[in-house]
Parts: sequence; C-alpha cells; structure tokens
Amino acid sequence: MMRISAFGDEIAVDFEEQLLVLKRLDIPLIDIRAAWGVNCSQFSSGHIEDIKSLCTQHGVSVSCMGSPIGKSPIADPIEIESERLKTIGETAQQLGTRNIRLFSFYPEGDADDAATQLSIERLTVLTEIAAQNDLQLLLENEKGVVGDVPERCLQLMRAIDSPHLRFIWDPANFVQCGAVEQIDRWWDELHPYIGYIHIKDARLADNSVTLAGDGDGQLPELLSRLQETGYEGVLSLEPHLLEARHSSGFSGADGMEAAVGALRKLMAAAGIAEG
Repeated sequence: MMRISAFGDEIAVDFEEQLLVLKRLDIPLIDIRAAWGVNCSQFSSGHIEDIKSLCTQHGVSVSCMGSPIGKSPIADPIEIESERLKTIGETAQQLGTRNIRLFSFYPEGDADDAATQLSIERLTVLTEIAAQNDLQLLLENEKGVVGDVPERCLQLMRAIDSPHLRFIWDPANFVQCGAVEQIDRWWDELHPYIGYIHIKDARLADNSVTLAGDGDGQLPELLSRLQETGYEGVLSLEPHLLEARHSSGFSGADGMEAAVGALRKLMAAAGIAEG
C-alpha cells in the first residue's frame, strides 16, 4: 500500500486552489514548494497559519517541504543553507511533517571527486542538523548538481549513510542525465537508501517530460520493484508537463489530472493499493 502526494504549485499559484484540485482528485497529501507565489523557505507566520487552516478545512495533509536547499553553488558558505534548513525545519514541524527535500549543490566545474567530497561534507553538516531536530532529509537526484547521475548518488548516500538522509528516486531526472535502463542497472545498489519517490518520466531521445509510463524512466519496473520490496511510502507527483523551471515546474489542473490518471493506471498494473 502506497500513498499519493503531489506538488501543489504544479497546479496553481493560489494555495486553496491547489487543495481544491487535490481534493477533487482524491489525493490526500501535498508537497509544498510554494504557496501564493512564496517559496516555502520564506513563509511568514501568517502563511503558516493560513496553510494549516486550509489543509484542515480541505482534509489534505502536508507530506513534504519541497525546499530549495542545496540547489545553490557548492562554494557558498554552508552557513547559508544551515540557517535555511533550520527555518524550513521549524516550518515543516508546524505543518505536521518531518520531510524536507534537498539537493547536493552545483559544482563550480565538473562534478569530479573533489566536488563529490565537498558535497558529502556539506550534506553531512545538514544531516547533523536534521538529526538534532528530528527531521528527515530527502536527497533528490536533480540535473546538474553533484548527485545527478546514479553513480554519484550512490557515492553520497553510502558516504553519509544516516537514517536522517534518505534518497528521492526521480526517474525523469535520471533520464535527462542520460541514465539508460536505470532500474535494471541501479536498483539493487540504490534502493536500500530510498525514502521517497517522485513520479515524473522523460524520453532519452529529446529529454522531453512525459506522463508516467510514456518515457524511458522505467516507471512500471520501478513500481513493481517497490511493491516487491515492501515499500509503503509516498509516490509524489511532480509532473512538469507544461513547464520546468530552475526552482519549480508547472502542469496546471488538467495536467495534474492526467498525471494522476497515468500513475493510478501503473499502480493498478503493479497490484499496488492506495493508502
């Protein structure tokens, strides 16, 4: 049994509109990256109270904070991201979640061994803060950061190896980094670190984003492996069907509805029940 969540700002800028669409689609969880055009790292106390009230009103719970932590130059002082993590951590706890998405930093040049080691050191600092504050960090394999391809994702996860840092498997991002047959080649080594799944697919031929199952991200195989290994976590829709931006993406209400339908079709084929 797995639960479906979705990035609300993929649907609309207005937070209540995000919730209304999710409620109509019978999605019980939301990943919060932005509300009313404000990034989750910049929420005021008023934003937080309004979000709590609206979530209660519409029966949707917060699954994860889609933070931008680590989507920043690796040469920046780590204190910048440390303070941002503390702020977002407090917001997350007020909204009823421990989960915070983050990234592994943009290298100055190539993501070589030196950049990988520096990323490990910086992520270790953030993981220690998470442990001190009972937070769950979820590392996404974003394009262009140190941990973009499967090999380096595995290096990072093995080096830190903490229950407070788990891995987000994003199939489309791996495709757009050139990973071929990602499940066949990398599942055995990476899956012990999985803490969250992003549902997004893409084609190797032109890097275009597609509905789940229509690309080269091996979504059917991913869901089957998750089912076989007893994964009971979240499948979070981040479709990017209309637009993919540096710090966000957009699908619109119709795009999200199509994405939900595609995911549920794949779940049914894999024998996965919704929780």
